[in-house]
Amino acid sequence: MNIRNAKISDVKAICDLISSHAEFDRMLFRSLADLYENIQQFKVANADTGEPVGCCALQVIWEGLGEIKSLAVDKSFAGKGIGRELVKGCVEQAKELGLKRVFTLTLEPEFFEKCGFQRINMDSLPMKVWSDCAKCSKQDQCDEIALAIEIAE
Repeated sequence: MNIRNAKISDVKAICDLISSHAEFDRMLFRSLADLYENIQQFKVANADTGEPVGCCALQVIWEGLGEIKSLAVDKSFAGKGIGRELVKGCVEQAKELGLKRVFTLTLEPEFFEKCGFQRINMDSLPMKVWSDCAKCSKQDQCDEIALAIEIAE
């Protein structure tokens, strides 16, 4: 499995991956326009065919803080370590950028704990984090769990 930075040509496949999870309320939908604008945040995992079968984004939130978001893997490739490799790639990128901490908001906390993240109180995150919440239908009854990992220098 090859993990690489996403390209413009990957946007439609990334949109399909995210939509396949968002339609079951597992993550937020992202529009094609949003994906084109933010493609530089994404990493993809390629199958042998070269087609993306997984994606993950790292968004810089503030000085020293980033968020891992939009982690999606094609269901037929689940359980093969692709998600773990995508998260690892984003954490490595965070380190290269000089971030000290990376967090995620997820419905799958056990997965991120296996990747070295620890549960944190959502209230410990800056208000800027909550900008995506305005787009979420569950904003008043959020069921996501916040986790973070400290980045060693």
